[in-house]
Formats: sequence, C-alpha cells, structure tokens
Amino acid sequence: MNKYIILAIIVVLVNFGQSFLLPTGGVYADSLSYFEIASDLPKPVTNLFPLGYPAFLRVFFEVFRDYFWAYKFLSVSMIIVVFVFSYVKKFFFRETVLLFMGKTLLFVFSIAISEGPFLFLMYFMMYFLYKILCTDSSSIKDILAASFLMILMFATRYSGIYFYLGIGFFSIFMFFRPQERKRFKMMFLFLVIAGVGIGGYLAFNYFSFGSFTGENLRGQPHAILKMNVLRDALGTVNSINPYIGLKPSSNSFISIAFQFLLMLVDLAIFVYFLKYFKKAKASAESNFHQLLWIIAGVYAVCLFCSGLVQQIEEMNTRMQAAVNVCLFFSFLIIYLKINTSDKIIFRLSLFFFCFGVLYTLKRPEFYFDNRKEIEPQMSKFNSKKYMFNDERDENDMTTYTLPLINKTFQYRHTNGQAGDTKQSIAGTINPKIKWLKYDTVTDKSKVLYTSEIKLNHNKKQQKTDEQ
Repeated sequence: MNKYIILAIIVVLVNFGQSFLLPTGGVYADSLSYFEIASDLPKPVTNLFPLGYPAFLRVFFEVFRDYFWAYKFLSVSMIIVVFVFSYVKKFFFRETVLLFMGKTLLFVFSIAISEGPFLFLMYFMMYFLYKILCTDSSSIKDILAASFLMILMFATRYSGIYFYLGIGFFSIFMFFRPQERKRFKMMFLFLVIAGVGIGGYLAFNYFSFGSFTGENLRGQPHAILKMNVLRDALGTVNSINPYIGLKPSSNSFISIAFQFLLMLVDLAIFVYFLKYFKKAKASAESNFHQLLWIIAGVYAVCLFCSGLVQQIEEMNTRMQAAVNVCLFFSFLIIYLKINTSDKIIFRLSLFFFCFGVLYTLKRPEFYFDNRKEIEPQMSKFNSKKYMFNDERDENDMTTYTLPLINKTFQYRHTNGQAGDTKQSIAGTINPKIKWLKYDTVTDKSKVLYTSEIKLNHNKKQQKTDEQ
C-alpha cells in the first residue's frame, strides 16, 4: 500500500507542475469561455456551457484573484480529495491511483476544461451507487447523495444526461430480475429525484436564456463528411484504450492508417477487458460492473450521434473521457481482485504514466515566460470587447531529428501556435474580452487581434530545432 501512497503524491505533484511547461499553461479556447462565464457570475449571459465548472472556478478565483491559479488549485484539490477519500473509506484505493495514471485523468486534470470536475463528481457518484448495488448498508442518504451528484454532473457538462440515460437502461434490466426488486426501487427513486433536478436546471436555462442547453449557439455541422465520421468512429473505439489516446493529425493516408492500427490494439484490449468482465458475473459486485459497462456503452453511442448533428469536438480522449474511466475502473477492480500480484499492471501503469507526461511535454515551453511578455501589454487593450486569432493561417513548424538514422521531419503543433498562445494567455488575464471563432464584428476597433500582441520569446522558441 505504501507504494500507492507514494504514487498518489507523485500524481498530485505532476498534475500541479505539468502545465507550467505548456505554452498556454493548459488554457485553451474552451477554457476562455469558462473563464468568461465565471467572470459574469452571478449574472451569466450565456448557457453555451453549464454553470458548474465556472461556479467552481469563481470560488477559487475569489481566493487567488487569477483564473490560471484558480483552475490549477481547483484541479489539484479535487485529486487530493479523491485520494484521501478513497484511502480513508477503503474504496478501491489501489485501483483509484492506477486510474489516475491512465491517459484520461492524467490529461483532463492538467488543463482548464470541465471534464475534470465532471469526473470528480462521477467518482463520488460511483461510490454511492456501489453502496446501493453491492452492500446492505445503503440508506436513503445514499440515494439522495447520488441524486445530488447526478444533478451536479449535468450542471457541469450537458453530456451528463447520457450518464443518466445509462443508469436508466441498467435499471430497466434490474426491473426484470425479481431478486433485485429492492435495489431496483432504490435506483428508481434515484432516477426520479435526479430527473426532477435535471429538469429543473433545463427549465432554468430555458426561461433565462431561451434554450435548454445552448443548442441555438452551436449550429449544425458544415457537412457530414465521410472522413469526419470515420475519425469520430476511430476516436470512439479508442475510448477503450486506458493508456494511448492519439488522434489523427490530418486526413492523410498515413495518419488514418496509423489510427486503424491503433484501433486493432483497442479492440484487442476490449476483448481482454471482456474476459475479466465475464469473470465478475458471479461476484457480489456484478451489478456494479454491469452498471459501469452499460453507462459506457450508452454514453459512447449517444455522444457519437450528438457529434453528427451539432458542432462539437471529434471523439477524442476528452470527449469520451467518461467512457474510458468507467471501463478502466471496472477492469482494475476485477483484475486486482482476481490476480494475487499487481506487478504487471503496476509497471505498465508506471511506464505509460511517464510516457504520457513526456508526450505532453514533448515541446516544453515555460508558461510564465510567455505570460511575462503578454501581461504588461494588456493595459493597452482595456477598451477591447472581443478577441480574434488572426494568425491561424500561420504555420509554425517544429523540426525533429530522429536519432541514429539522422532523418528530420516537421510537425505543426495545433496547440503550440503563436496566435493560440497569445489568445489563451490574454483571455486568462482579462476574461471579459470575448474570444471569437469568426471575425464577424462590424466595429473592428472593438476587436483585439492577436497580431497586435508581441511575443518575442515564443518566436525564438519556434526557431529552435528539437532533437
């Protein structure tokens, strides 16, 4: 157990320091929208994103007076709370630490996105659902706690409704099992209470903003291209993989072929997971594992279909985070219960944890150097209401040299471009400046263009070849 305590401390420290070596500090376009909503509280003006994450950010902002530090300390606080809770309550502590060493939690807690608090709430809801389904000590308090967490999950990410639907499907199966009638009643009560809360939040959105989930702000996809559907399908399958989550960098044959090879690995992992899932059928925890797998299936399919009808990200590690956590957590519980030794899974997790950190920091750039250059310039732009990245078409390429064979290749880091860096840091400093996806504002004097912001350090970094 001591080695897992040490690992938990390492995970916390890595999470805290990792984003310091990212050009934007882990802040991206969606992060700016969350910061903007948080700065508007308690009078939000949009429901493009739910209020849960912005509300958390605002609480921490009132302490640190800076949205970068607000998101950093919020993230690390959530990880610490999960580890302490898991250890004190003896709720699969080893499994929880290993879960945080996988690709999903390593990623979502290191940047400013709502998946972090969403999965944080989901973890605690899994605890209460476990008590309801697998113990005889559950009570109405557990049902109320699980219901409240479900409502908070939906208030943090609208995709929480797919999690709710997954529980609903599982409850239908329970209805046809006479021996589970008592637990079905408890799950039904949970669905009713949580459903009323979710309905209340939707009503609040409708009467406050004129739409239920900001659907009028997203619009339809420009076109449902076969290649986009293929990439979404590959990304959905990749949600199975606990350690490797690489999305294609382009629609080139090589890129898609690599993703197909990764899909074969993903399917092999799925078969391996399924073998252990079948072994859990006769255990006292079978209901819990069935619940997690059904939630994962419903969530994956619903989110994939959602991507076909509205403008959301492709099915990457972030979008399918809940699916990956459900499947991986279920596997870890069964694996460590069946196997007497944890050496293989421990070493594998440690290797891919190191790999994930190194992959993320493959082009390290000190965030505070960038911020130090941009922050003094922001006082000149106090009159600006909008911000637009007019440097999107500039391709800042990084040159890599492969050892031994002495071959070089260039790669365009999508989140390492000068315009993106300026936009993210400027928006962190002044979240009242609304970032624009398209330059549609008529009065250009109200728009801050990223080309107006100087970033000499970034330009020097771009000229450096990496080995």
